[in-house]
Amino acid sequence: MSEAYCIAAPDDPFHAPYHGTEYGFPSRDDRVLFERLVLEINQAGLSWLTILKKRPAFTAAFAGWDLDRVAAFDDRDVARLLADAGIIRNRLKVAAAITNAQRLVALRDKHGSIAAWLDLHHPLPKEGWVKLFRQTFVFTGGEIVNEFLMSLGYLPGAHAESCPIHAQVMAQNPPWSRAERKV
Repeated sequence: MSEAYCIAAPDDPFHAPYHGTEYGFPSRDDRVLFERLVLEINQAGLSWLTILKKRPAFTAAFAGWDLDRVAAFDDRDVARLLADAGIIRNRLKVAAAITNAQRLVALRDKHGSIAAWLDLHHPLPKEGWVKLFRQTFVFTGGEIVNEFLMSLGYLPGAHAESCPIHAQVMAQNPPWSRAERKV
């Protein structure tokens, strides 16, 4: 996001919890990784605040981010999702969530976890990540990939160095910081 996010987020009831406990913090949990990808895809063309407000409905609609369950969604589930006013009812974004769940299941099964697959390719520059994601997933443009990876500590920039949360993120040794020390 930006330095402005670090200034504005702490005073907002929706942004503050995300900014202070999730954004930029590394995670190895497949559910978290899947959720973040789906939320970033759904944010395209909308505000992050809209997504944060709809987050509980997304969690319910997408089976608590259970990859195997979402990967098995069928036409009835698509119809259910497109009728759910609690989420973003965009056919392409709904289809992307299901298709990407299927692809993430395959990656998890091959590599042991989604984080292991990400680690296999880390470090890559942003352009390399975008190319990899476009080859692997659907509905993953440059901004979606950037925010997804930044939000999980694979790319720097989630917090300004002057932000108090930056030190908390750094204490968790995000992947991008390990890559910078190798250089």
